[in-house]
Amino acid sequence: MISNHSSAPSKRRSITFGGRFDVERKGRRLKEISELEALDGFWNDSSNAARIQKEKSILEDIVSLYTGVKGQSDDFEILLEMAYDGDEASATEALELFPKLKTNLSEVEKKALLSGETDVNNAIVTINSGAGGTESCDWAGMLLRMITRWCEKKGFKAIVTDFQYGDAAGIKSATVMVNGNYAYGLLKSEIGVHRLVRISPYDSNARRHTSFASIFVAPEVDDTIEIEVLDKDLRIDVYRSGGSGGQSVNTTDSAVRLTHFPSGIVVACQNERSQLQNKATAMKILKSRLYDMEMAKRFKEQQELESTKMDVAWGSQIRSYVLHPYKLVKDHRNGFTSSQAETVLEGDLDDFMKAFLQWKSLGGKTVESGNDDL
Repeated sequence: MISNHSSAPSKRRSITFGGRFDVERKGRRLKEISELEALDGFWNDSSNAARIQKEKSILEDIVSLYTGVKGQSDDFEILLEMAYDGDEASATEALELFPKLKTNLSEVEKKALLSGETDVNNAIVTINSGAGGTESCDWAGMLLRMITRWCEKKGFKAIVTDFQYGDAAGIKSATVMVNGNYAYGLLKSEIGVHRLVRISPYDSNARRHTSFASIFVAPEVDDTIEIEVLDKDLRIDVYRSGGSGGQSVNTTDSAVRLTHFPSGIVVACQNERSQLQNKATAMKILKSRLYDMEMAKRFKEQQELESTKMDVAWGSQIRSYVLHPYKLVKDHRNGFTSSQAETVLEGDLDDFMKAFLQWKSLGGKTVESGNDDL
């Protein structure tokens, strides 16, 4: 039973995120979309229909989340008042509801922090191994698994469009297209150098090794954003796809590599059987990278967004994963830590992502681990 209070609160608290989300305006837009869907010919333009359907999905997610939390909050406050009046059944129900309300409030706060222009977009994730040979390639492979497992947990679609195997283990590099609402806004927390400390499985003397790998994330740009790529600025190379595959994947020159001379950006795609499909995907990645580069200049965030250009070695890491002699994952930007290293490596990244978003919103102030306000 809830106790230690002589009377109910004189004033009930209420959810205050409604203004931030502008739920009423989003509701009106959803009604407009429903009217558009009923128009003749709407579905004939598949590209426009897909864009509007994504907008609808995002709006429905926000409205549903806010409405649900508002209802839970109102119910909790009523139960709490009844509990203060001595109703033990209401006290028990309030205690059962509280964890659910807390979880959903945390999700609402996270959505409120995702207010960047491209936060809602899909993401393009590039992973590169650093100094350390086999150890770093294996670590890059572990990071690729961590990101793809996180995507699975979120219900996002992760497509590996390019990869280069390590000489003995893991990967030298990989590019993953992540499709899901707010994929970029969440995954931008992973931009930078990641450090691993463990007993090496490749060292016969079982010594402790430190490995480094980097993650870069760019927002996928849609057709509404014009990015001009001139033919004279582009070199297109075709080659045979690597890795396991079936039928024509490995028997024809279907893989495509694009080199953009002005920016120095090189992207590749080899996961499709068709050279044309690989070229289209590679061009989409290139345009996203160019857009991200321009946004970095415009908003003066070059240091953060180009963190993969730092030395992938000691002193430049944004997060450390220690597996020996103790278990700890620490984000060096905001101080957030977790002792559940194995679960983090299995894709349990949400707490680190929330801590990063809150750290950004507070102007770079340290976030305490285990803070209930995250």
